Amino acid sequence: MPKHKIPRKSTTIDMTAMCDVAFLLLTFFILTTQFRPEEVVSIDTPSSISDFILPDADVLLLSVGNDGRVFFSMDGKEHRLNLINKFEEKYQMGLTDEQKYQFAIANDVGLPIGQLKQYYSIEPIKRKEVKMPGIPVDTLVGPTNELSDWIYFGRLSNPNVRIAVKGDNKAPFKVVNAVIKTLEKQDIHQFSFITDLEANPNAPKTASHGGGGKH
Repeated sequence: MPKHKIPRKSTTIDMTAMCDVAFLLLTFFILTTQFRPEEVVSIDTPSSISDFILPDADVLLLSVGNDGRVFFSMDGKEHRLNLINKFEEKYQMGLTDEQKYQFAIANDVGLPIGQLKQYYSIEPIKRKEVKMPGIPVDTLVGPTNELSDWIYFGRLSNPNVRIAVKGDNKAPFKVVNAVIKTLEKQDIHQFSFITDLEANPNAPKTASHGGGGKH
């Protein structure tokens, strides 16, 4: 009796559709990924046991460096554009549309208002060579406390903004206190301090297994 041969079936799988899906996913992540902007000033924050995490959007950040310089940042290009327009309306700096756009796509700013036009006239790659002197701030709401305007116009530009303060470990207490007083002058009593997370000494200890090393 003749043997019947079992026909061999091809094991080749058409991966065209999978490649298309992978390419679409890659394109999606490239277009939607938001890279953290380069920090103008490096800040070594103190540590705490708070595990609260700030949202990625709608944040107005006030930073204080170890040398006492104060910086302002706020996410959202449209919000920043609204912000600089409000400054232009008040101070009549003569900013061009290009200078306003450069401000809108930038990150931290730490300049007296009178220097904004000159700073954003510089090519972006050369701005990194400029050391910002910091935003003028004191405990009084007046001409020497420009930080007050940054906070006020920032909240007008984005009513949903959450305020956070990021101070260096070695930042002068007088300056940090001036920032807090400036917030209080505008009846802002709820804001976040950015810190590094440390182990909670009151947390229940878990038993270690094996090697007997410290955790």
